Amino acid sequence: MDGYQHSFPALRGTQAGADFFLAMCPMGLVPKIFLFDDEQVPPDLRAQRTLNRHRVPEIARYLVENRSSYVLSALTASIDMSVSFEPYAERASMGTLHVPMDARLLINDGQHRRAAVEEAMKECLELRDDHVPVLFFIDKGLRRSQQMFADLNKHAIRPSDSLSTLYDQRDPSSELARYVAITVEGFKGMTEMEKSSISNRSTKLFTLSGVKHASRALLRKGRRDEISPEERLFAAEFWSQVVSNVPDWGLAKERKVASSDLRQNFVHAHGVALQAIGTAGADLVAAYPGDWRSRLKKLRTVDWSRSNEALWEGRAMVHGRISKARSNVRLTANLLKVQMGLSLNAEEEELEKILESPQ
Repeated sequence: MDGYQHSFPALRGTQAGADFFLAMCPMGLVPKIFLFDDEQVPPDLRAQRTLNRHRVPEIARYLVENRSSYVLSALTASIDMSVSFEPYAERASMGTLHVPMDARLLINDGQHRRAAVEEAMKECLELRDDHVPVLFFIDKGLRRSQQMFADLNKHAIRPSDSLSTLYDQRDPSSELARYVAITVEGFKGMTEMEKSSISNRSTKLFTLSGVKHASRALLRKGRRDEISPEERLFAAEFWSQVVSNVPDWGLAKERKVASSDLRQNFVHAHGVALQAIGTAGADLVAAYPGDWRSRLKKLRTVDWSRSNEALWEGRAMVHGRISKARSNVRLTANLLKVQMGLSLNAEEEELEKILESPQ
């Protein structure tokens, strides 16, 4: 295809002594011009870029469902031959980038976004006229692509679940967690809003992600299930009642006991207990819709001390360490259910048998 070119509005910059270009690419072109897992791509490069097939439909659904408000970050791609740049004015950094049509354009970062764009356009064809920014590097023979992939991903840090919960305005359970954290008196000021783990010196007792998972368990909601205003109010009331029945939490808020001491000595100062309370609370409210508040007072009679290994080892603790594994949450919830006068179902009974069986 000598003489045929793709042309993009672009900015030219310099990194490590070499030119690179930031261009605007119509989404309709993305699946057509960017190689991914293609026979033309050297096998050693393809091996570095295995798609996680579960991520693609999730991103595609996000694009389609948020057609008027989505945000898609830039792709990074390598071009295996020379390009030409036509500045709009002399020595200007803004101009038109001309890429030969027979050039190979290999994605170094953003393969899931590329695949999601292709998938989303099958359902929402008008996306083809939107644009995605692309960062182009010149890499003749694609010799640097593996190193570029490693360099681009080496310093990538996934935001914590709490930080994602704090900023995610579309996820109903994140909105619920924020509401509970600022509405429930015992959680207000005691919830770590950005990190999903709490440092030893922190005065916080809960994490925002922990509040989210516990509240979702309470309402028996899936990841993206809608939450009604009534359910939100109920969750806040439930957790307010829980706070009043775990006195140590109030003492920590009043600075009469150090949060670090509670974490060191008590199970109730960890996420496994919060989620277990939410799990058991769902069954409590279902069984006693008019009497759950009085039965919740049984939480006061629980021996939350980590030193009671006979009670907590294998349940909320594994070899003396707190565990947030799903089975440990369920076993802790079992104990709370029994404490509050609830019977266990067949699956929960079976889990208890496993716990009691000799190892």
